[in-house]
Amino acid sequence: MANTDTKKMARLRRRRRIRGKIRGTADRPRLSVFRSSRHIYAQVINDDLGIVLISASTVDSVLKGNLKEGGNVEAAREVGKLLAERATENSINTVTFDRGGFRYHGRVKALAEAAREGGLKF
Repeated sequence: MANTDTKKMARLRRRRRIRGKIRGTADRPRLSVFRSSRHIYAQVINDDLGIVLISASTVDSVLKGNLKEGGNVEAAREVGKLLAERATENSINTVTFDRGGFRYHGRVKALAEAAREGGLKF
């Protein structure tokens, strides 16, 4: 097994462990983050109904033209701002944060802090 396979499997184990403890409801949906090497994605999810309420990413048409690169901290900040803006438009103020098995560092942290600055509470 290659090193990248072991890293991916470890992240997926962490993700499963985290998801066992975190659940999004109608009152407090889950803010889920996924990052790849080129992009970052965020979704606000109601797990009771199994639906995505809001999403934002670096491949979103609103951000795609404005960003130089999708896989850096600045792009993550922009995604966090956009997500918070869309959440407040839909009357969502509080969420639970699901880091998806990624360390709370770098791009994940930048997205979370930008979402907080935009008005989301978690």
